[in-house]
Order: sequence, then structure tokens, then C-alpha cells
Amino acid sequence: MRQLLLVFAVAAIQMVVLLEQAASQSYPVSTCPSKPTCGQCIQTKNCRWCKDPNFTQPRCHGQIESYCAEEFTVDPSNSYTQIQAFELSKGSGGTGGTGTSEAQGSYYSQSSSSSSSSYQSSSSSSSSSSSSSAGSIVQISPQRVKLQLRLNEVFNLTVNYSRAEDYPVDLYYLMDLSKSMEDDKNKLSVLGADLAREMRGITSNFRLGFGSFVDKVLMPYVSTVPKKLQNPCDKCVAPYGYRNHMRLNLDARRFSKHVDRTVDGTALVSLGHSLLEPCSGCVAPYGYHNLMQLSSDANRFTEEVRNASVSGNLDAPEGGFDAIMQAIVCREQIGWREQARRLLLFSTDAGFHYAGDGKLGGVITPNDGECHLDKEGWYTHWDRQDYPSISQINLKVKENAINVIFAVTATETSVYEKLSELVEGSSVAMLSEDSSNIVSLVAEQYQKISSSVEMKDNRTDNVIDVKYWSRCRGNTLVQTNRCDGLKVGEKVTFEAHITLTRCPEDPRDWKQVLQIYPVGINESLTVDIEMLCSCPCEHPSDPGYQVESPQCNGQGTLKCGICECNNQHHGLLCECSHLGDGSTEPGVSDTCRMSNSTEECSNRGHCVCGVCQCEQRANKDELITGKFCECDNFSCERRNGLLCSGEDHGRCVCGQCECREGWTGQACDCQSSNDTCMPPDGGEICSGHGTCECGVCRCAVTEEGRYTGWHCEKCPTCAGRCNEFKHCVQCQMYKTGPLYPDGCENCTLFTPTAVEKVTIDEERNDNKCTFYDEDDCRFEFSYNDRENAKNSSIPVEVHAQQERECPPKVFMLGIVLAVIAAVVLIGMAVLLLWKVLTSIHDRREFARFEKERMMAKWDTGENPIYKQATTTFKNPTYAGK
Repeated sequence: MRQLLLVFAVAAIQMVVLLEQAASQSYPVSTCPSKPTCGQCIQTKNCRWCKDPNFTQPRCHGQIESYCAEEFTVDPSNSYTQIQAFELSKGSGGTGGTGTSEAQGSYYSQSSSSSSSSYQSSSSSSSSSSSSSAGSIVQISPQRVKLQLRLNEVFNLTVNYSRAEDYPVDLYYLMDLSKSMEDDKNKLSVLGADLAREMRGITSNFRLGFGSFVDKVLMPYVSTVPKKLQNPCDKCVAPYGYRNHMRLNLDARRFSKHVDRTVDGTALVSLGHSLLEPCSGCVAPYGYHNLMQLSSDANRFTEEVRNASVSGNLDAPEGGFDAIMQAIVCREQIGWREQARRLLLFSTDAGFHYAGDGKLGGVITPNDGECHLDKEGWYTHWDRQDYPSISQINLKVKENAINVIFAVTATETSVYEKLSELVEGSSVAMLSEDSSNIVSLVAEQYQKISSSVEMKDNRTDNVIDVKYWSRCRGNTLVQTNRCDGLKVGEKVTFEAHITLTRCPEDPRDWKQVLQIYPVGINESLTVDIEMLCSCPCEHPSDPGYQVESPQCNGQGTLKCGICECNNQHHGLLCECSHLGDGSTEPGVSDTCRMSNSTEECSNRGHCVCGVCQCEQRANKDELITGKFCECDNFSCERRNGLLCSGEDHGRCVCGQCECREGWTGQACDCQSSNDTCMPPDGGEICSGHGTCECGVCRCAVTEEGRYTGWHCEKCPTCAGRCNEFKHCVQCQMYKTGPLYPDGCENCTLFTPTAVEKVTIDEERNDNKCTFYDEDDCRFEFSYNDRENAKNSSIPVEVHAQQERECPPKVFMLGIVLAVIAAVVLIGMAVLLLWKVLTSIHDRREFARFEKERMMAKWDTGENPIYKQATTTFKNPTYAGK
């Protein structure tokens, strides 16, 4: 029997589900908001538009395909078109400008309309494609695509990257040639050939360049005293053999004069013989000088470094940012190649000046980020423009695809590590004090840079969102834009999840170009993005676009099945003319708008010939009424889910609750009577200590304290008569206080009853009092004067704590004597320990002395080299007889 009932129950549930599905198919419930135009409709996720002119249902709907023909349904989706896709280079990269590449390119187009799956490029997609230009190296594929994106729908774009073999490398060495870097320059001039040899072991197409910098030739960066400009290296004289400046003399002034004329007198004492060392090759300070354009001639690089002269400045930071900016943007003067890994090696042992520091020297014009080198490679705007900012350096690094390597000494590593975090594609390496590790440093940093790839893009706003995913040589797809440890020819695939987050207000911004590029590589994927923020039927090129359409009574334009009326008509079919009110806004009449409002029929109806026709709600009991559809009977305040707290309390009229008799409040949830606020034993409302709101007492806060209780009859924080009874309780109970002993006879209102612990009875309205007396003892008592609180002559019932709670007494004399005794004992113990240690030490020294004396080889009274004049021999056969 139970099994039979169970079968019937399951069948009933299935029948109910089938009926609900059938009902939903017959009467679809829209999850899309009411949108008046097709463009606004498709900007909502999962919403479609019906452009059938004869359609009578809501045109913007989520399930519109069930009752709108497919040819009239507007439901755009993401689409993909591949424009250019050369294959990735597999063989040698050639020379980057004149060599050949094994990669065969292809131009072709292929479209898809999937909004959730990514396009997977195929090497055999087009057999008739043309080849790429000779000598090009392809490390990213595809190179150009076109996307049509709908709002809030993700498209997964696949981007392939492969590290090309023998990829060209341009290394420009930018060196700080202040005096402190002289030993580094000398070491680099020796290691120049080794550096070129090491890099050619990595790639056969390698070029070197060299430039130097000091700082702006302005105070306070550089001393502008003419003597210092000619010879900025302090305390240096021309070399000579010997010169007698002054004969021996007692004239100290003459001595000082000769010293000042020769060198700095104070330095004479501190530097000694170092003053005789010449400052060979010390030239006047300068901003930046491009000494050698990028070239494959390693010998010339060595010669240029050897011949470069050091200089000097005043402050610690250098003008390296000026030099970095010029070395990046002066592409022709430096010789950067289009297809090459561009490395800018920045070598220094000091900090850097940045934007704003130029004001110290009177230079306030911001850096323009342009090239300002003369024919000889000198920076010409050192006194006209401020130092560039970090953000400017970062922008130019990204635009020119350059990897900056900050090779700095150990003391400056932490500063440049923070700078590297703000400059894209840069890294920091520790330089030895004399730059002897420069060869291994460059090789290590190049290997680190070339074996990793980091994908970025040029987004500047939040219109388009891009998230990168990759398996990075593994099987697990993770969210990352960087892969490390790549080998030559190894292919890695990224997925760029592109989402249109919002439609710009200006339709001219509905087409944008997105660049996706690997950091430090002068290649990119260009994505031409078209935002699907409007419907094709809203444009004149669409067949459904009809000007002065008969469907609109010849008074408007038919767009996507709806009429956009001219200035003189309005209505769904432009059937109504304006009433001479001068309105020029199409489809809107002032007679359907409330004063100072731009919403037609309060946005809850349609204006038909100057009269609002309000919308019909799915629930027939919910009505929208009013001349402007401004009223309804369902948007009033609710209490416990009931409109106006239920029909017994009130009803909803034009958005406001009309309460029935006996009820008040916004939701008619308050009784108008104050009976519930009256104390049960009579008296004032809320005991005179509060107000009655919605049948509940809101107690007041006074200077005496805060009142509580259902009728505000309690005041735990009020002092009451505690202070009045305090001294009498002390006098009568504890024989203390200001009234003891002669004033106790004045305490006639009560005689306290001794209790072990004071408790209060809330029903009797007891009051509890707690005090500390002059002995710092705590005592409590309670009193009850509920019946005669306002009569100070009627006896009061008081219960007091039997014993006071006093803190334990401290024997201060004993503590002082104990401290003194402890100090004396510790001192005696230290003296005793010292005596024992010294005795042990003396005993050991004496024992060592005795041992050395016993081990002496001869007595001090004998001559060790003296020998007797006679020699005695003993006859072994003589027996003594």
C-alpha cells in the first residue's frame, strides 16, 4: 500500500512540473527589463529584440524566440575574424634586417560567432596565402584580428608565442662617468671584447653601443665656478717630478700661501702623497653623450670606453633619467633595430634625479619625452627641461619595447629594485665595486629576460577587461600572463579572455584598437574591436530602416519595428499630433509629464495622444493609477511582509499608507493610544521620564542619569539618595566617617541592618549604593523608599554590608630593610667572589713560576762554557784492591 501511494505521489509531482513547463512556454515570463529601443535591449545580457512591425508583445525579452519569428529576432553575439596570421619562426632568425626566415606567413580571414569558445589557429588554414616579407621574424601569432563584442559576454582569444632561434640583440651600455666610476670604466675597457664574445655565443647577431652621463651642469648639481668646470675633479694637479716651493724658513704665513697656491691646504694633511696623483682625462661635466652608435665592432667599443673621460659633480644623485630618456627615444641616433631584443644596460653607483628636482636648478619646463641630440651625440636640452618622471620612463620603455637592466652596486640595490617594479620589463643586477662581473652579469640577465614571456596590453580605461590564462608548459590552465623557463623554439599558448564591460556614451568610441604584446619584444597582436552597442536595424543601411514609413503614418522613421516620430507627432504609431505646446522631443508630450519631470508617464506607461495609459501588472490586484501613472497600491511600507501591516491596520493609497482608526505610523504599525505607556500603579506617562512612541516608552537621558524599564521607572546610573545616606551608614555601621563619634545621634531616618552581602529586589525598587571611604575600603548598602521617595522625614529601610572590603596593609619598613639587606649581601657576595678568583689566579701564576724555575738547565752561578783542565778516566778492570 505504501509503495502504491509513493508511485502516485511521484506521478503527481511529474504532472505538476509538466504543467508548469507548458504554462511557461505558453506565457513566457520576461527576465529582461523594459527597454524602449533595440540598442538598449541588446546591451542587457541574455535579452533579445523582436523587430517585427506587427508585434504586440514586449519587444525586449529573454525567450522571445518562442513567439517571434527568427528572421525578426535581433540577438547579436561575439564574432571573430582573423586578418593576418604569419606562422611562428622555427629556424634561425637571420640578421633581423637582411637575413631570411623559415616562417611562412599567411593573410586570410575566418569568422566565427561563438561567444564562449576560443579560436584555435591552424597552420594549414590557408594554402593560397602569401608569404611574409623576407627577413621577418615571427614570435607571436596571429598578428591582427577583428572582434565584435557584445556587452558582458566573454570571448577567449588564443595567442601563441615562440622564442625564435638566434634572435638579434642590441645592447646599449649607458654608464655613469662621474669620478667614482673611473675604476669601473677602466675594467670595462678591458672586458669589452669578452662581453662581445660572450654575447655572440648566445646569438650571432649582436651589436654594442656606448653612452655616458654625469648630470645637469647647473647648481646645485654641479659646481659652476669656472675653475671647477675646467677641472671638476678636486685636489688634482698636473704631474711633475720635483719642485722646491719654499726654502726652510720660520715664516708660517709664507708657507700657507705656497700651499694654497699649489693645492688645498687642508687636504695636504689628510691626503699626503695622493696629491701627487694626476687626474688624467677629467673633463668638464655634461648631461649625456652618445659616444658610440650600436655596432658589431667590439674593438671600437673597447676603444671608445678606454678613451671616455670621467668628470665630477656635487650632489650624490646623478642625471641618469635624462640619459635613459634620450637613449630610448633617439632610435636613429642610437641605432635600435626594428626586430631585435633591445637591452639598455644602465650602470651606476649612485641614485637618480627625477621630475621635480629640476626646480632646484631653475628648470621648470616638464620633460617632453622627445629626442634632443645634436650631430655629435650631445644632449642639448639639459638646461631647458626638467628630469623625466618614472611614469614617462615607463611609457617610453613600453612604446619602444626596451628591456632596462639596472646594474648598480650593493648600496643602491634596494632603491633600484623599487624603481624596477614601476618600469615594465626592467630588472636589477648587483654590480661589483669595479664592474669586474659585467660579462657574467649581462649574460645572466639576458638569459633571464629571453627565457620568459609576459603578455600585456595597452588598455587605458575600464571599457574592456582582459584576463590572461596559460598552461605555461604544463597541463593545468591557470590565470597568469607570464611564463618562465622557455627554450628556443618552444611554443607557449595564452588565452586572452576579453570582455566588454560597458558601452561608451559616445558612439565614436564603439570602435577601438587593442594591442596585446610580449614585454620587451617589438611585436604585437592588434585586435580591432567593434562594440555591439546598437542594432543594425537602427542604421539607414538596414532594409528595415524606413524614413516616413507608412507603418508610422508617414510621420516618423521605422527602426527595428518601432516608430521614431518627427517633432510634430507622437504615439506608438505617430498617430497623435502635438497640441501646440512647442515640444520638439520626438514621441514625448508635455501633457504626459509631471511638472519639472523628464519622464513620460512616470516611466510606467505610454503616452497616447496626450493621455497616459498605465502599465498592467501581472498581479491583477496591483494597480498603477493617476493622470501621470504616478500612483500605485503596492509600493507602501510593509511590516512583517504585510502591506501597511495588513488590511486591519490600513490600506495603500498612491504609495502612502492610510491608517485605520487606532493606528498610526508609516506602516500603520503603531497604536494611537498611550495606555501601554502608563505605569500599572498609576502616575504619569512613562513615569514622567520619557515619551510614548508607537505604544512603547522612549526613556530620556538627564543630567542625573539614564532611565530604563518598560515604563522608564528605573535609573541605574542615577545617584538618588546614596550620598544622603552615606555618612550615616559609615557612622552607625562602621564607626567611621565625618559624623563619628558625635554626629551619629542625628541619623534618625534609619538604622542599617547588617547583611553578609547586599542584594536588591527589582520588584521592590531597591537602590544599591557603593562607596570607598578614607581608608580606601569599599562598602555597599541598599535602601528602599518607593512609598515615600519624595518625603525625606519618613523612615527608610537600609541594608548595609557587615564588613568593609579593605586592601591588605603593606609593611613598608620591612620592605625597605629587606632591600637594604639584599643590596649589602649582594655586594659582599661580589667581593667574596672577586677575592676567590684573584686568589686562584695568583696561585696559578706562582705554580707556573715554580715550574719554570725547576726546569732551568743550569744554575745561574756556573759558566756553561767552562771545562775542567784535567780529565779523569776509570780503569774498568780495577776492582779497588
